[in-house]
Amino acid sequence: MIAHTNLERTSTLVSTTALQVLLTRWNFNPSVVLGILALLGLYLYRIGPARNRFRLGEPLERMRVVTFCLGLGVLAFALLSPLDILGDEYLFSAHMVQHMLLVIAVPPLLLLGTPGWLVRPALRRTGLLWLARWMNDALPTARGLMLPIVVFAVFNGDFWLWHTPPLYDLTLRNETVHILEHLTFLACATLNFLPILSPLPNDLPRLPRLGQVLYLFLSCQPMVLLGALLTFAGQPLYSPYLGAPRLFGLSALTDQQLGGLIMWIPGNMVYILMMSVVFFHWVQHQSDEASRAEMEADAALEAAHAQDALARP
Repeated sequence: MIAHTNLERTSTLVSTTALQVLLTRWNFNPSVVLGILALLGLYLYRIGPARNRFRLGEPLERMRVVTFCLGLGVLAFALLSPLDILGDEYLFSAHMVQHMLLVIAVPPLLLLGTPGWLVRPALRRTGLLWLARWMNDALPTARGLMLPIVVFAVFNGDFWLWHTPPLYDLTLRNETVHILEHLTFLACATLNFLPILSPLPNDLPRLPRLGQVLYLFLSCQPMVLLGALLTFAGQPLYSPYLGAPRLFGLSALTDQQLGGLIMWIPGNMVYILMMSVVFFHWVQHQSDEASRAEMEADAALEAAHAQDALARP
């Protein structure tokens, strides 16, 4: 009876702790808040007053501005909401949700909202445009393929490296290393989407649409493999979660398996959605091209008939 009562009290305490974390543990880290606000302010200034004053480029469509702001909103949610505390102190699975937001959701939204004229000066000053052109010129037979190969390797290498147990455990013990991890996630994931969403198609060319479909399919495979390894691991791999308070009745191993599934299935579904969008754009483009060719052929045939009619006595 006493054991049963203690079990109920423990369950109630854990449930109360989980509810408190979900409702109250917002992490208003000044560096994160100021960084996101500074990025938003710089973006709005550059596409608004600065663009008008210095004639930097064409006006930006409202939807692109909304998309960029949505990307910053998702970034703020990932780093400032209770999800951050849940992932750092309690649940590996919550940490994987955060990582998926940082590498799959935020970069495409920011790229979709960024015009080429906004980033070209910065890329030129940092030498990235020169590097991209050098890679294409160095291997002319692989022109257009060097950028996808390099960014694919950089992103997936970075993602796998940070999920090795020694480095992962270090990020939870050292906040500076944790910040570095998040920064490399954002930078490398943004590079990873350039072959699909490059704002500078002439300088950093996108792949052809069918090439984009293949690239997205291949790009998600290392993450799927890592998710499968975490899901089928026979024991917990990350020591900080072994002594963490257990929330929602999840053991450390079950929590890790859930995190692997989150990386494996929802992450893969996002890539499948993007592949579907790109594929249907390609189909629509092919249909438009076929219709245009048919119209041109009909126009040419009518012109030929008219010329024959005029040539007759």
